[in-house]
Amino acid sequence: MKVFQRKWLLMFIFVFALTGLLSACQTNRGNEGDGGTFTFSSFSDIVSINPLFMQDTASSDAAHWLLAKLYDLNREGLVVAEPWSIAAEEPIISDDGLTYTVKLKDYAKWSDGTPITADDIIFTIETAMNPDTGSPMIAQFDKIESMKKIDEHTVEIKLSTTYAPFIYSLVFEPAPAHILKDIPVKELKAHSYGSDPEITVTSGPWLWKEWTQGQQLVFERNPDYWGEVKPKIATVIYKIYADQNTEVQALLKGDVDLVSAIPVTSNDAVKGNPDITLILEPGPSYEFISFNFDESNFPNGFNPFATQKSRQAIAYAIDRQGMIDNVLKGTGVPMNTPFLPGSWADPGNRATVYEYNPEKAKQLLAEDGWVLNEATGILEKDGHPFTFELQYNTGNSRREQVAQVIQNNLADVGIDVKPRGIDFAAWVEQNLTPGKYQAVLLGWSLSNPDPDSESIFSSKYFPPDGQNMGWYKNEELDQLWVEGYSTTDINERKEVYAKIGEIISQDLPYVFMYRYGNAIGIGPRVHYEEEDAPEPSLQTGYFFHSIKWWVE
Repeated sequence: MKVFQRKWLLMFIFVFALTGLLSACQTNRGNEGDGGTFTFSSFSDIVSINPLFMQDTASSDAAHWLLAKLYDLNREGLVVAEPWSIAAEEPIISDDGLTYTVKLKDYAKWSDGTPITADDIIFTIETAMNPDTGSPMIAQFDKIESMKKIDEHTVEIKLSTTYAPFIYSLVFEPAPAHILKDIPVKELKAHSYGSDPEITVTSGPWLWKEWTQGQQLVFERNPDYWGEVKPKIATVIYKIYADQNTEVQALLKGDVDLVSAIPVTSNDAVKGNPDITLILEPGPSYEFISFNFDESNFPNGFNPFATQKSRQAIAYAIDRQGMIDNVLKGTGVPMNTPFLPGSWADPGNRATVYEYNPEKAKQLLAEDGWVLNEATGILEKDGHPFTFELQYNTGNSRREQVAQVIQNNLADVGIDVKPRGIDFAAWVEQNLTPGKYQAVLLGWSLSNPDPDSESIFSSKYFPPDGQNMGWYKNEELDQLWVEGYSTTDINERKEVYAKIGEIISQDLPYVFMYRYGNAIGIGPRVHYEEEDAPEPSLQTGYFFHSIKWWVE
């Protein structure tokens, strides 16, 4: 399963009243070793590991091994300076919450030996803030008023306004200023930094040695790595398979050591192997159908999603609970807003709930002017049939099944859906990033626990300067997202997000489907201490503290 990562996202500190399953869990096995090869799998290739443009989980998985972050998240989701973080200590925050002082380790360096300095931090942030760059990071930094280089390893960042989630904005991978600063910002995205191992200078514990597109990436331990904690694993292989089922077979045969997203239909087969550790807990991810509001994506400019009633009808016509029961095997939780169930921002019963009700859907469609063409069995309005293409990524067995259910459910009310699977890397570049689709079945993987989702739903962040890829505009919500992050009072924020929940569950830029978790399967060759075990609640938590893992 691959999802977009909500890069400038925020955080959800939700209570883990989650059903957790940890089978055959052995977190401290074998004697600590050094060397060896660790292989993990995916069914998607990367796009680029250039931090300024990275927004898909496949690329993020690769970057985990190659690029150090300024700060990291600990197991509780708090921002910390780990031994492998570039920051030397936690940021110093002024009493008014507007000034952050960041001190860097004075011995951190890039893989070419160049020191990592305040110039790299300032370059990355300034470049991301520039609208001409087209960076998805813009929303996490555009509340910055100024930055000052105090010395070679200290940066002072001043905000123009209160921005409650800003501390999470400091969890990012800096880009190398000495490599990229002379390239015009409009040419940065097309530059080969991030996609050519030969010129991609990195900052993490491993070096990028090989990329055979569609097959594998190879990372080797950096003998000159600067961190206080040195990596034990000598070689890391990112192996690309055709689909999730093939990944599981590779895990069962011992060809790979970790699969981060085992389909629920394979859980029993994996549990049946006592040598494999299976971790199944709801993660920070939810799935949705995104409607596109840009008329240029539809024949003759006729957008069937233009009215609220039509979108609500689709929500009523889709059997989400049936998908959870039959496709997700009961492992998901229905959602009605972008706030995870159980989180402090969850609006609860203030959100509109769309129970499966095809008759209600038909009623809304009739009220909206749709009339059934008896000859085709498809609804029409003003001579336009209610038909659209639903895109999803190939190789994802869950989405393939869910797309089929959506097609069947909507056919029952007279809507013609054409599911279309697309290779993930190509999909990101050609459809998602530029916002060129009619509807997509996709998921967000939340990178931190704050509920702010301005960059996804505000009209300030249309492509390419943000992740509002469906071109959704609601001026009342635009203002509420600002109010939500403009105070640090948790009760005031909670009230704002409850209001957002009321409005967005009525207006429906998305059909919010369900929160779900991806089972993690770990082979018997992998060892770690208990405090370094994978943490499913974090975005790339399946690699949590992997610098300290070892393999046989």
